[in-house]
Amino acid sequence: MINPPVSFSFPFRAAPTAVAISVFLLVSGCAVTPQPLLQSELEQITASDRLIGRQNQVALNGAVSLEEAIARALKYNLDHRTRLLEQSLASGQLEAGRFDMLPKLLANAGYATRDSDNTRRSSDPLNPGAFSSDAPYISSENDHATGDLGLSWSLLDFGASYYSAKQNGDRLLIASEMRRKSMHALIQNVRTAYWRALAAQALGERVQEQMKLAEGALSDAVKLSNARVRALADTLRYRRNLLENLRLLEGLERELASARIELASLIGAQPGDRFELVEPQDSLPEALTLPVENMEALALSRNADLRASFYNVRIAADDTRKALLRLMPGISFDTALKYDSDKFLVNQKWQEAGVRVSFNLLNLLSGPSQMRAAELGETVFESRRMALQMNVLTQVHLVRHQYDDALRQYLRAEAISEVDTGLAALADSATQSQMASPMEGISANVSALLSAARRYQSMAKLHEAASKVQATLGVEPEIGSLDDTDLPTLQQSIAKSLQGWAVQ
Repeated sequence: MINPPVSFSFPFRAAPTAVAISVFLLVSGCAVTPQPLLQSELEQITASDRLIGRQNQVALNGAVSLEEAIARALKYNLDHRTRLLEQSLASGQLEAGRFDMLPKLLANAGYATRDSDNTRRSSDPLNPGAFSSDAPYISSENDHATGDLGLSWSLLDFGASYYSAKQNGDRLLIASEMRRKSMHALIQNVRTAYWRALAAQALGERVQEQMKLAEGALSDAVKLSNARVRALADTLRYRRNLLENLRLLEGLERELASARIELASLIGAQPGDRFELVEPQDSLPEALTLPVENMEALALSRNADLRASFYNVRIAADDTRKALLRLMPGISFDTALKYDSDKFLVNQKWQEAGVRVSFNLLNLLSGPSQMRAAELGETVFESRRMALQMNVLTQVHLVRHQYDDALRQYLRAEAISEVDTGLAALADSATQSQMASPMEGISANVSALLSAARRYQSMAKLHEAASKVQATLGVEPEIGSLDDTDLPTLQQSIAKSLQGWAVQ
């Protein structure tokens, strides 16, 4: 029996193309450097974003009512549309997760080559380590293609995918509740900003006029003080009163100046867009006559945060089931059609099938701790849900008190405004007949302006309180898809919601 000499050299003739590609990829990977955006690219992206942001918007035409402002905010506010996209993303994840429960259909194709024959020799089983004297033989082609189409299905993966799909469904429902919460917050902000902007529109010119009168009276007072026509103490007190009125007017002007800009941002308009506002004829929200017991029941069933907490508990419960499932043995079924172009194979096409059972023995050690962690997570979410229920009940009583107080404050502010408006008219008459000094007329008008501004502020707070009641009770306009609903139809739904919020 002839034993051929053992050789420790493994000649290999590398393919120049493969080596060149490998070197190129290695050098390219090491040469990656940060690439900042050019100024022209930034300007192009900004212009494109602004164009897309205002795409399909109905132009502002004529006066804007409160209902139209809310409808425009729901359709065109970019922050709110982001919430809608998050809900669409959750819907897409749910749809994609359903395919994870299907068996895996895998298709593979490959090509193999070598620079020397796959030559084999046999050994004598009666003489270990000694090779047979038979001539070496070639067992496979140097170049051959392979391909297979296989179906694999794991019961463990199916169970995990099933619970993951249920969790994705609950996450979609949570995203819907967060969209509702965002809608409540947006409506509240629009109602508040609308009345502040309405105050700026109604009082802006009068404030400017009174500031000019006060500036003129102050200039005259300085001249009288320099001429020593009146006692110095009287002149200084007169100037002090004028300066105090100017300070109040400037503060009021500063507060009114930003209101329109904030409202324009909320309704999706540009800060420089010109539009007029219409003060509602029946602007006072109706009295809150709904019994507190009914409010509590409504809040416990419709509050967005509370409903989201219920879904979070279900997600945690499914996490517990998934942890339990991971402790089970894995059973998988496999079948495949295979092909190999190697001419040395007797059967170049064949079919395989098999069943596999696998079990991670370390699960016997880690399983109990995994189950305890999953059950503890479920307990935490249940505790949060119970705490949130108490918070919601507290919030119901709190927002009811805040609304009653805001309504009382508005009625008081409206009464004071009527009195100050009458006093301003009397002061103007006395000033024109020279029976009173200009400073008295200015002071009376400033007080009337401040009272009118407080009336608008009280109305804004009243609408804010009404929106908080709606958010706590989970009452919102019944609308479908914002993309499929036109602005007039959406505006009608908003008007109906604002009129009957207390009895829904």
